[in-house]
Amino acid sequence: MTYLASERRNLGHSGVSVTALGLGCAALGGLYSHVADDEARAVVSTALSAGIGYLDTAPQYGHGVSERRLGVALAGIDRGSYVLSTKAGRLVHPREGGSKGIFADAEPADLEFDFSADGISRSLEESLARLGLDRVDIVYLHDPDDHEEEALTSAYARVHELREQGVVGAIGVGMNQSRIPTRFVRETDIDAVLLAGRWTLLDQSGAADLLPACVERGVSVVIGGVFNSGVLADPEGQALYNYGVAPRPIVDKALKMRDVCARHRVSLKAAALRFAASHPAVATILLGARSAAEVIDGVEMYGQEVPAELWSELVAEGLLDETHKPS
Repeated sequence: MTYLASERRNLGHSGVSVTALGLGCAALGGLYSHVADDEARAVVSTALSAGIGYLDTAPQYGHGVSERRLGVALAGIDRGSYVLSTKAGRLVHPREGGSKGIFADAEPADLEFDFSADGISRSLEESLARLGLDRVDIVYLHDPDDHEEEALTSAYARVHELREQGVVGAIGVGMNQSRIPTRFVRETDIDAVLLAGRWTLLDQSGAADLLPACVERGVSVVIGGVFNSGVLADPEGQALYNYGVAPRPIVDKALKMRDVCARHRVSLKAAALRFAASHPAVATILLGARSAAEVIDGVEMYGQEVPAELWSELVAEGLLDETHKPS
């Protein structure tokens, strides 16, 4: 069976449909290392040509660089041919002497969390200006870990209002944890959760609370961080895990998984993508790429079939819990 990146799925109860494989645009902001402007344009062009019709960005990614580069790459392209999401709740204040964070191409800036209603509106307005567009299709509240109650009240009320007005087509929350998103699923009327790094071959913690709640409530899950920052793409060398250097036990586990995959003539990346796609709550997976070649490789990896025997061997080797084995 061949899996198509261009297959479309509806996002929650909204009228927004996304492709099975999306493009995560953190790398376009220079995540970890420099990306040239022309390479950023090539990434977007190649993704669209390969059938990827969903693109996700955020003000944090390069402190606005990702949004600006994405806007340039999309200029002149039919606005109805792709779905675009960005995030709100973090304002960028350029300042000489400010931080660049983990983004090599970022302007030095101070980042301010602001989940007030006005802060959400301002964040979205600034994103649209950087993108050079008059609308985005989806807006996620971004990492409200330390602003839980304000995000659930003021910020949610504003994005709900924007959806009711037709300014955006779908709303959600994007985080690297599952507890707060589970509250959003149970206490609000969001369409989607962007869950980064918590439903992967190495970390299935999102299955304890969030994924069942999403199935129950008809909320879609968008998977980010499918390779856990890179260790599932390449466990050799200075592998990264959750935005830092991968601990030795994590590297060893990834290497053992790679060995199992090799015995079944399957790439570890392909297994990671197919695993993430296996849960019924998952609508799309965001593929991060910093070159056109990485986009092509990711689409090919996504399209590979993974034999059931591989999952069984991962379980037998103690590398995957039986309860999470894809059927």
